[in-house]
Amino acid sequence: MTHENKIWQWSANLFMMAVSIACLLPFALLVISSFTDEQAIISNGYSFFPEQFSLTAYRYLLDQSQELLRAYGITILVTVLGTSVSLVITSMLAYPLSRRDIPLRNPLAFFVFFTMLFNGGLVPTYLIYTQYLDIKNTIWALIIPGLLMNGFNVMLMRTFFITSIPVPILESAYIDGATEFRTFRSIVLPLSLPILATIGLFQTIGYWNDWFNGLVYLTDPKLFSIQNILNRILTDIQFLSNSGLGSNASQSMAKMPSGTVRMAIAVVGVIPILVAYPFFQKYFVKGITIGAVKG
Repeated sequence: MTHENKIWQWSANLFMMAVSIACLLPFALLVISSFTDEQAIISNGYSFFPEQFSLTAYRYLLDQSQELLRAYGITILVTVLGTSVSLVITSMLAYPLSRRDIPLRNPLAFFVFFTMLFNGGLVPTYLIYTQYLDIKNTIWALIIPGLLMNGFNVMLMRTFFITSIPVPILESAYIDGATEFRTFRSIVLPLSLPILATIGLFQTIGYWNDWFNGLVYLTDPKLFSIQNILNRILTDIQFLSNSGLGSNASQSMAKMPSGTVRMAIAVVGVIPILVAYPFFQKYFVKGITIGAVKG
């Protein structure tokens, strides 16, 4: 390696380290703030070196532990079930679109692409899901609307199939007597682990962070996901802060660590995704790189 290349490599490494630190610092401040005393934040603002640590925010969340545990269970169920069904539907739609000998391939691809640009709007969508599909106040309200299949994921997976699955392998399978479904299940899917892991990670994050479907389609608190529970806690805190409900409410609000609770809520919501991400990382870069190449 030449001297000029070494300088360029060191410069690139230092630049990426600076970018990485800039990305990590806000999260570190978030975690530290969640363990900081509320009065210390009010007096001195947010700091990486707080004057006084406190677990009051997490004790407040612990008081809601029964609701939180139930919401965690619902979120895990929705995330696992939704991601699995979504991967099946996405791959089974993307594979025919990747085959050049399929009739009406281009019109079907256009319909998928069209959904990336336009949708029916909130009111028609709500009416379809509640009056015709009757998913209101069911677990399907957290799985189907807007998350079960995404046009971008279909196009990404289709491109991966086109660029990474050799046609001679498929033709050899047909010569040996394999059916289309057997070829798809036994040859295409095992060769597509990077894109399956990438789309799976997209879907997992989407389902885990979703709170909008619960806000629109759920009124039964027993079906609330963790994001809906956390959103409701934030809403309750803001309501008590802005309402004039008398001296008792004001005294209760004064004791409530509203600022640090917001930080603790964010930490509680993001930790499972941070734990899951390393298991997908080795597939993520390869899958997103190959899938993004125009086919």
